[in-house]
Amino acid sequence: MTEKPLKVGLLGCGVVGTEVVRILTEQADHLAARVGTRLEIAGIAVRRAGRERDIAVDPALITTDAQALVSSGELDLVIEVIGGLEPARSLILSALEHGASVVTANKALLAEDGPTLFAAAEKYQRDLYFEAAVAGAIPILRPLRESLAGDDVTRVMGIVNGTTNFILDKMESTGAGFDEALEEAQALGYAEADPTADIEGFDAAAKAALLASLAFHTRVSIADVHREGITEVTATDIASAREMGCVVKSLAICELDELTDSVSARVYPAMIPLTHPLASVRDAYNAVFVESKAAGELMFYGRGAGGAPTASAVLGDLVSAARNRLKGVPGVGESSYTQRAVRPVGEAVTRYHVSLDVADKAGVLAAVAQAFAEHDVSIQTVRQEGRGSDAELVVVTHRATDAALSATVEALRDMDIVREVSSVMRVEGE
Repeated sequence: MTEKPLKVGLLGCGVVGTEVVRILTEQADHLAARVGTRLEIAGIAVRRAGRERDIAVDPALITTDAQALVSSGELDLVIEVIGGLEPARSLILSALEHGASVVTANKALLAEDGPTLFAAAEKYQRDLYFEAAVAGAIPILRPLRESLAGDDVTRVMGIVNGTTNFILDKMESTGAGFDEALEEAQALGYAEADPTADIEGFDAAAKAALLASLAFHTRVSIADVHREGITEVTATDIASAREMGCVVKSLAICELDELTDSVSARVYPAMIPLTHPLASVRDAYNAVFVESKAAGELMFYGRGAGGAPTASAVLGDLVSAARNRLKGVPGVGESSYTQRAVRPVGEAVTRYHVSLDVADKAGVLAAVAQAFAEHDVSIQTVRQEGRGSDAELVVVTHRATDAALSATVEALRDMDIVREVSSVMRVEGE
C-alpha cells in the first residue's frame, strides 16, 4: 500500500454529500485496501458553513470558497454533489484543469453540456465519472460504457424517476387521484415541495440523454429528448390500462433505428403489459431494461434515489478514479464515435390507446375508423362503451408514428360526432 494518501475535495454536503463523508470515514480502512492507499478528505465546500449536519465534520475542513478549494492544485479527486448548472460547471472545469479527477452526480449539467466537460477531462488526462447521475445505486452507466462496449445496444427502456413511479403506483394500487398521490409522495420525502422537475419529466429527460449517449456512442443532449410529464394521467387512464392487462409507467425510452442509423430519446407515461419486467417495479424503485444483439435482454433494478444509494454509486466511481490515479493513467472516457443523427419524436413508432367521447348514433364507428385509415394508422381493436351522453369509443392501434397519430387526433377533434378526445396514451413493451 502506498504511504501517501490521495486528497479528496467534496463540493456540497447535503443529503448525498453527508452520506459520502460518512462512508469515507466509517469505511476508511476497507476503502484504503481496495484503492491501495488512503482517501483523505482535504476540504468540503458548502454554501453555509454554520449549518447543522447529520454527521460530525471537522470544522477545519469546511469552506465557503469552492473555487479556491478546486484550484489549489492539492487535490487528487473532486466529488461534485451540489447540482445545477452553475457554479458546478465552472468548478468541475477548474478541478480538471488543476489536476483532479472528478466524480459527479449532476445529470442536468451532463445532459446540458457534457461535451465541454468530457473535452476538458481528455485535455487534462483526468477521469470524469458519473454513475450516480442515473438511477442512484443501480449500476447502469458503467455496464453501458464498459461491459456492453463490445455489443450493439438497440434499445434502453427504463423507469428512472422514483417520484413519478411512486405516484403512478399509488394511483394504480389504491385508486388515488394524481393530487392525492403527489401529496403522499411529498409527505414521505419522495417528492420536493416543488415537484416540477420530477412530474413534468425534466429529471428523467436528463437521464435519458445520458443513457442514449452511452448506449449508442453518440452525443444526445437534453434538448434532443422529447418530454411529457404525468400530470395529465387520470384514474380513467389507469382503469383503461388495467382492462388491457397493463399498468401505466413513466418511461425513458432510447432507441436505435438501424435503417436510418439514427437514435431517438423520449420520456412519457405509457401503458406496458403486466407481463413485462418493468410492470412489476413498484413504489419509488427504478429499473432499466436493456436490449442488445449479443447479450439479449438485461434488467437492472434497485433504489434510484436517496442519500445512501446515491453515495454508494459516488464511492464506486471514486474508488475507480483513485485506482487510475495511482497508476497514473485515466480510465475510459467519452465514446461518441458514431455521431448518429437524433430522430424527432414524430418519427418514433409505437402503439396507442385512444379514448373518444362520441355521439351515440349510427355510423360513428365507421367514421372514426375512416379518420384513422386516412392517416395510415391501423386499428388493432375497438370497443364501444356506454350509451347516450356517456357513449365512448376505445381504440387501440397497431404500431404507428407519433406524427401520424397526432394528425389523426386533430382530425377526430374536428368531427361533429366526437365530443372530446378524452385520452391518448402510448402502449410500450410489446
